[in-house]
This record gives sequence, C-alpha cells and structure tokens, in this order.
Amino acid sequence: MNIKIIISSEITSKPILAESILETGVLLNISQAHFDRSYGEVVADVPDDKYELFYKSLTNKGAVIKKLDAPIKWDENECVECGACISICPTKVFSLDDAFSLAIDDSKCVQCGMCITMCPHNALTLSNNNK
Repeated sequence: MNIKIIISSEITSKPILAESILETGVLLNISQAHFDRSYGEVVADVPDDKYELFYKSLTNKGAVIKKLDAPIKWDENECVECGACISICPTKVFSLDDAFSLAIDDSKCVQCGMCITMCPHNALTLSNNNK
C-alpha cells in the first residue's frame, strides 16, 4: 500500500522514520522524499498487513500518515498530449498508444506527484487521500 508520511518542522531533525522501521521491522520501498526546514514528506510502499503497526508507530512519534489509495486523475479536456508526463513518470503510468494519443495505466501510479508538477495545463490531479 502506498502511503505519504508527513513530518512537521518540529520533528524533522528526529530520526522517527528510522526508529519506526527498527521498532516494527517493517521495510519500506521509498519512491519519493523531500525534507527541508519547514517539513518532511516521504512517499513509500508498506506491506498491507503491516500498515496499522507502522501507522501507530509513526503517529505516536508525531507524523501524519495518509493512504494513497486513489490514482491520478486525468482531465482529458485540459490535456494537450504534450508528453511531459511521459518523460517524468518513474513508473511509466503514461505512454502513447498506436494512434499517438496519451494512454494511462493508473494501476502503476505511486502518487508521487511528479507528473502534476510537469503538466503545463494542470490536466492531472491527485485525490484527497486519508488514513
């Protein structure tokens, strides 16, 4: 299951992610991470059967966890099929079909948001995801 871990500025200097991994034994596959002085954000895949255990460990340390269980949304009316999303997507959600039209396989989406940043026409969005 894909999750987003949000770490506030008050705790970004603490190794809460490492502590939770050691405490729970849950291994993560991190697809994206960003840290600066104002916050930290990690997008990772956690085994479904270990989610609750990992969730409790991180939230007890002050992190906010969101399940990323809704794939990318594509507004075909806004899209100009420029291909910016194809070149940036790390999991190859986007491709061109035989007619050179944009094709989307949202089952591959890890909700990293990179395509949203690249899209010049704001044709891509992520749903609000919750616990």
